[in-house]
Amino acid sequence: MSSKTKPDQVVYNENRGAYDAFVRPYPTNVGAPVITAENSFAWKNKSINAINHRFRAKYEELRSGYEKMVQEFEHNQLICNAKFSFEPIVGQIYHLYKRENEEAFLSLIAPSQCNFMFLGSFYLSPELIWEKVHKHG
Repeated sequence: MSSKTKPDQVVYNENRGAYDAFVRPYPTNVGAPVITAENSFAWKNKSINAINHRFRAKYEELRSGYEKMVQEFEHNQLICNAKFSFEPIVGQIYHLYKRENEEAFLSLIAPSQCNFMFLGSFYLSPELIWEKVHKHG
């Protein structure tokens, strides 16, 4: 039977050789319920907000890590450019000062025991990276 001999509202599947309107996932006649698209606007907004929050949090984490790394690099560069006449020992705290001639130097002497301009106290980690100590002794 040809589809040309059947009216438009009749659903006949020529491959199966049967009427199959009842198995279609969509309405096939005028009397069928109206298909309405679900409102996905709320879901999209919630999803977009969650994604934006996740990316913002990840960005802040990366930015904070980058800023910490730059600060560590600057501290290490400052100490490596400073004068000292001893071999620093891992695990020890050293103090960085500046002389009147603007020359930086590293010392074991605590800030309370000298009159030089104090720049900070630093700890030499096992990775040989200088870490700033916020409390000096």
